[in-house]
Amino acid sequence: MTHVATIDLTAIRKDFPILNQEVNGHPLVYFDNAASSQKPKAVIQALVDYYSNDHANIHRGLHTLAERATSGYENVRRQAQTFINASEPEEIIFTRGTTESINLVAQAYGRKVLKEGDEIILSEMEHHSNIVPWQMVADEKGVIIKVIPVSDSGELILEEYETLLSEKTKIVALNYISNSLGTINPVREIIEMAHQADAKILIDAAQAAPHLKIDVQALDADFLALSSHKMYGPTGVGVLYGKRELLEFMDPYQGGGEMIKDVHFSGTTYNDIPYKFEAGTPNIADVVAFGSAIKFVEEIGHETIQTHENELLERAMEGLSRIEGFNPVGIASNKASVISFTIEGIHSYDLGMWLDARGIAVRTGHHCTQPLMDRMGLEGTIRASFAVYNTLEEVDYFVDSLCKIIKKFAK
Repeated sequence: MTHVATIDLTAIRKDFPILNQEVNGHPLVYFDNAASSQKPKAVIQALVDYYSNDHANIHRGLHTLAERATSGYENVRRQAQTFINASEPEEIIFTRGTTESINLVAQAYGRKVLKEGDEIILSEMEHHSNIVPWQMVADEKGVIIKVIPVSDSGELILEEYETLLSEKTKIVALNYISNSLGTINPVREIIEMAHQADAKILIDAAQAAPHLKIDVQALDADFLALSSHKMYGPTGVGVLYGKRELLEFMDPYQGGGEMIKDVHFSGTTYNDIPYKFEAGTPNIADVVAFGSAIKFVEEIGHETIQTHENELLERAMEGLSRIEGFNPVGIASNKASVISFTIEGIHSYDLGMWLDARGIAVRTGHHCTQPLMDRMGLEGTIRASFAVYNTLEEVDYFVDSLCKIIKKFAK
């Protein structure tokens, strides 16, 4: 039996300066982690240290600062490789986030391989960022988009997915974990089914990266995207993983410095991977700080994080289930630490504002998953999403606050 380390919440919370504040006269309870998680001191300090000591443009300069900046940037590429178990650092492309990573694949791979009559398969629970880029390419190329339906419990109906797959299927793109529901999808099985149909598959791992250990080789993913800011790192940084043979096959979709070897008016020779997809001066400081976020997650350990977050999830569901009018949205058997729900007779926006008045930050609305909300017959939900620094006491305060707010509405 694997030993799971005991989590020192007091020490962890001290590591997050933003948590030590009051909002509307109450201690901050931050339950909007699926949108963006907070940053530990090591990440913040990495930004300060880089700009204080090492800043220079990378790769081209021969002076000491340029070499230090380049080393810091490329070291994080190797960290990211290890973090998701890519076979080599060249398979790691730095982007601005999951959204840009998906757009890169849609433009640089999708536009190159897709032709009229081909099919792309998405799922009904996708974030808009994993829908719109494919719609743009599909409209241009005359490609058909097919959609895996979601059950009432918030799980993908794999039997329907199997029937959608055919020789016309060229690309499958879906999330590892639903940002709205917390559903953890059986991606290994889904990838295997796609490959049996000779389709390539992209996994949106934005929500998975902070919660689950990702192994792209074990999954056999063709592409995988994640964002730094979801996993305690800075905004404006993401990773696109792609198998070497696919990245080498693709043409860059942005032109400029760094992505070239030679430029002449008679023609241009592109750089090798990963650099041919990293045009222009990159977000050096935030990539360097992203390395500190990776280290933070790895030092605690995904198994420890998941065990703690599951305790928070169970405690919250236990308390919320006793509230009259509570309607959970997404009750998959395999879930991450996300609870989406409605309260009968009270609009989610009203509840969100009243919770904020008590210092509790939750997300309200459609969570950039309007097709999913349409499927569930809802305008939106209240979403509480937990991270490693959240406590059982915060969960209890959240449930108690919700009860008091509902009583006020009932008067």
